Amino acid sequence: MRIFSFILLGLLFSLSLSAQLDRFLNAPAMKGASVSFMLKDIINDTVLISYDADRELIPASVLKLVTTATALELLCDNFRYATSLQYDGHIRDSTLFGNLYVVGSGDPTLCSSEINQDCEKLMSEWVTSVRKAGIKAITGSVVADERIFDFEGVSMKWLLEDLGSYYAPGSYGLNIFDNRLTLFLRTDHPDSMPVILRTEPEMPSLVFNNYLKTSLSGRDSSFIIGLPYANERSLYGVVPANRYQYSLKGDIPEPSLFLASLFSTHLQNAYISVQSSPVNHRLLSQAHSIHDRERKLILTYYSPPLKEIVRITNYTSHNLYADALLKTIGLGYKTDETLSSFEKGVRIIKQHWEEKGLDTSSLWMFDGCGLALTDKLTASFVCDLLSYMYKQSPVSKAFVESLPRVGLEGTVANTLRGSRLQEVARLKSGSMSRIRSYAGYIKQDEKLYAVAIIVNNFACTQSQMRMQIERLLLSFLNY
Repeated sequence: MRIFSFILLGLLFSLSLSAQLDRFLNAPAMKGASVSFMLKDIINDTVLISYDADRELIPASVLKLVTTATALELLCDNFRYATSLQYDGHIRDSTLFGNLYVVGSGDPTLCSSEINQDCEKLMSEWVTSVRKAGIKAITGSVVADERIFDFEGVSMKWLLEDLGSYYAPGSYGLNIFDNRLTLFLRTDHPDSMPVILRTEPEMPSLVFNNYLKTSLSGRDSSFIIGLPYANERSLYGVVPANRYQYSLKGDIPEPSLFLASLFSTHLQNAYISVQSSPVNHRLLSQAHSIHDRERKLILTYYSPPLKEIVRITNYTSHNLYADALLKTIGLGYKTDETLSSFEKGVRIIKQHWEEKGLDTSSLWMFDGCGLALTDKLTASFVCDLLSYMYKQSPVSKAFVESLPRVGLEGTVANTLRGSRLQEVARLKSGSMSRIRSYAGYIKQDEKLYAVAIIVNNFACTQSQMRMQIERLLLSFLNY
């Protein structure tokens, strides 16, 4: 009798879950939508309920879970990026007869707003180290050596509307200020063209083709469009009228060259003369002017540890950080095959998870951040990944704690706020046009669940879809 009662309770529970899922799937906004969903009991390795869990869908930023989990597994949680100052030639009578190099390893955190680093202080420390090396004049240039990665800063699968935007900066061997700039405008009466005031950081060589218009609606539907390395950006769309100062954000077209220029300016402001203009490895290679000579080390700067970089990546959904991690993973690709830095990272990621026993046939990656519409994931793969990272990974703690708590932190600070899940759920969110996704961990009493839901092509607003997913998760867990 007790066995029968247990089976009956289990059947009723399963029917209840199915009913909740049916209500979600049959909502008017879901007509024409695709869903991949799974709720899994990690401790017992049991799938409680799923729907089309092997359907390959566009995951948006949930893809960052794959990137960050792999980075922690392969690089270790205390890995740090190193940026070094070096010089070639020789020093005589306080003059460097040669070049001064800033050598990058792909660090995305240099002068990043996410770590509250004082860039003026950092530049001052670099200048001091040059002076301590006995250098008061440089006959050559400040050279940015960004060659650890290739020159493909952005994925070839990104949309045109993303190129030039603040959320889609290229990722390079040298990065600075999150590879972002702020453009300040003054907007006057409606249907007029805003006046461009300045950029921060200052970039006098950057040309803006201004096609913006102003509107009384108060809405911002503006775009900053431009290609990597091009000193030209086009401004389209509408911004609010009657603003004395209004700001838009875009990308820095060539961060390594900007860093070389910035450091060169700081040196000269400190009365260390630099005879030649700043340059980077890309421009030198195009001019066939690379002459590698023996270098001497002046200083090495280290990034925060990887566990902190991963936490920022998942908390803020930082695209630059994620792509830098993917390319760093790709440095372990050791064959002679010619591949992009993106593709090398993808090859290593798939190989790693195949070795761990996960089926990667449904994993399609073209970047590390999830911005490419050709990226594909399934709820089944995500839950398998989450389960492995919790139960088997030596860096489990760092990974789990990199996911923000719902209702409290990061990109899910407004998700499930005030519900009891606020105390027990850690989720990574993802969103793009008509795409919404969540994945992570939920604790309930002594139970631990992995959950993943990816929804594509829904017919409602992002906030409405978020609320529907919230109701679904709450109903499943009886909150």
